[in-house]
Amino acid sequence: MKSRNSSIFSAAAILLILSSSAFAYRPVIDLGTLGGEQSYAYAINDNGQVVGYAYNSSGNWHPALFDATGNNTNKDIGGSNGKAESINNDGQIVGWAYDASNNWRAFLFDPTGNGNNTDLGTLGGSRSYANGINNYGQIVGSATYISSSTNQHACLFDPTGKGSNLDLGTLGGTGSGASSINNLGQIAGGANNSSGYTHACLFDSTGGWANIDLGTLGGIRSNANAINDYGLIVGDAYDSSSYTRACLFDATGAGANIDLGTLGGSLSRSYSINNFGQIVGWAYNSSENMRACLFDPTGNGNDVDLNTLINPSSGWTLISAENINNNGWIVGYGVNPDGYEHAFLLTPEPATLLFFILGVPMLSGLRRKR
Repeated sequence: MKSRNSSIFSAAAILLILSSSAFAYRPVIDLGTLGGEQSYAYAINDNGQVVGYAYNSSGNWHPALFDATGNNTNKDIGGSNGKAESINNDGQIVGWAYDASNNWRAFLFDPTGNGNNTDLGTLGGSRSYANGINNYGQIVGSATYISSSTNQHACLFDPTGKGSNLDLGTLGGTGSGASSINNLGQIAGGANNSSGYTHACLFDSTGGWANIDLGTLGGIRSNANAINDYGLIVGDAYDSSSYTRACLFDATGAGANIDLGTLGGSLSRSYSINNFGQIVGWAYNSSENMRACLFDPTGNGNDVDLNTLINPSSGWTLISAENINNNGWIVGYGVNPDGYEHAFLLTPEPATLLFFILGVPMLSGLRRKR
């Protein structure tokens, strides 16, 4: 395990060095909206398809499949207020939106925008949320389990919508939620412990509730937001001063978690890790402004403000990086030149892409066998 992590960290460190050269990313692509003023990108697959949500001309926010060229031929795939949270390499999209009874429900969305969405049901209650889908169509999120309760449990959904959903349990408390599932079927998220605090959690995917508490950075709360195909888990955790910090978790639950640092400020949060060990999210800079960030996975503090990797005359301020695919493409949201918060897409320059090609043989042997 140590050598595997070290190899991935070495690869990521080289990527950081490459990325620190001027203008390592091509011009920012503004992904537009659905006719309104704001949009937010949450996920990108390895084919460059991007999902999230956007406002329409009526001021409602709908799940969206974005036009990655920036030509603004975006598709409204939800038909009601909600968000698309994840997309796999087959173009299957999950998230949540209002149903006909105005309850939040997890959906497998119709990517054509024709409205043939699949309601994924609940665990016995009225609400549910889908947050992640892997390339095998396995879907995770959370759902209420008692009709009269607001408490939710992490859930492995039946993708057919026929209701055979699996309750993944907690860490001894009342609530939980799954954020991400990798292609090995490993599931990460957060769960309440017996003291009522949410801790990052590696869930027992069989539903046997033998869940692993991933701990914190010395504080009382944490949450796991993503897990890659090597079982590396990122998210955020309180430190001993109760500051939220981006965190690379020890997946064994032994507590050797890594504080990924900030950009000179007090807070940070990591949302995504690809199979090359690149980690993105946001961090406060020395002026305590939130900025999109590429984290140093070693925890040595060589974090990169993505705003330093784009043309300073672009007029963009990148606020948060929400997802990174295995090609190094990054999506998130920022303030565009017109002063609106819009979804963005960043694609790396050829020098960075070259490293991905050269790095594949080094990492391919590390992939766990199914």
